[in-house]
Amino acid sequence: MSGEWTCPMCPGVESDVAADCPKCGMALEKALPGGNAAAIHYTCPMHPEVVSDEAGDCPICGMALEAVAVVPEDEPNPELGYMARRFKASIWLTIPVFVLAMGDMLPGRPISTLMTVQLRTIFEFLLATPVVVWGGWVFFERGVKSIKNRSPNMFTLIMLGVGISYFYSVVALLAPDLFPADFRDAAGHVGVYFEAAAVIVTLVLLGQVLELRAREKTGSAIKALLGLAPTLARRLTPCGHEKDVTIDSLNVGDRLRVRPGEKVPVDGVIEEGISVIDESMVTGEPLPVSKASGDSVVAGTINGTGSLIVLAEKVGTNTLLSRIIQMVAAAQRSRAPIQNLADRVAAWFVPTVTLSSVLTFVAWSV
Repeated sequence: MSGEWTCPMCPGVESDVAADCPKCGMALEKALPGGNAAAIHYTCPMHPEVVSDEAGDCPICGMALEAVAVVPEDEPNPELGYMARRFKASIWLTIPVFVLAMGDMLPGRPISTLMTVQLRTIFEFLLATPVVVWGGWVFFERGVKSIKNRSPNMFTLIMLGVGISYFYSVVALLAPDLFPADFRDAAGHVGVYFEAAAVIVTLVLLGQVLELRAREKTGSAIKALLGLAPTLARRLTPCGHEKDVTIDSLNVGDRLRVRPGEKVPVDGVIEEGISVIDESMVTGEPLPVSKASGDSVVAGTINGTGSLIVLAEKVGTNTLLSRIIQMVAAAQRSRAPIQNLADRVAAWFVPTVTLSSVLTFVAWSV
């Protein structure tokens, strides 16, 4: 069958037999209706050169990998659910931490009138710990990976900022005598930064949720296109009988019956019959187009009132609809040229920020 095997990373590469892609060397995979591959590979939306057989995080930027092939089923994004659960729990714990830490900035210092500094710090520790440890654990994992892969990114800074703020505060709470007198305020207390660690985690979680929701919506156009592809076709056998078959079993040269109201399963030419075809999914024209013997038809368009016999010329990933889906999916995964500049800046930005933070702490301490 023409185009039965296709490359998941190189649109347009097809073969009649199982082989390796001549462009990227990956093994070709059996195509499904609409041009999807049987096995799903994952890639980074910002670094398409990163390809994995399993879902995970990009070793360069830390973003969650996305499936190369889009399936028509509207399944929930596990990464979005993962981040949303942590954000919802974290925000309810972060708000009281923030109120406890900043309440004394209001007239009358209401927090200090209700509890001692030691008790307030203990409450901040109890509230901020699940936010940092549970809510922010994913950022620590990605931050460690960025260091191991020598690709510092925003998760490196998040890990350092949250981790140092939290562990500094824990030491200040449990062992304040370790700090010199210059690190204490006028009342002799060492400052803690539990609210900073919790707020950073919560805000980054919010950013991740918003970003994942936006990226999920961008896939709706591809899913809508996949919904246009028919799943079955009525093939005419050499003896004149008709049999319903799946789209992936069609071959070039097959004669297909398209009944009134059905979707055209392949790109081909009409052998027999007269009808009108709704081609709005291709041309945008709302009025049906008259079709007769010798006219071409496109997969995914809708037959009108007449019965047609169509000779298949392009099937599977070679149809116009499948090529449109492949181009839209490739465009969605492509990155803007300015991203190359952003990558070069990030390579210097993260070390520079880290170094300046260390120098600031040393200068402040001295």
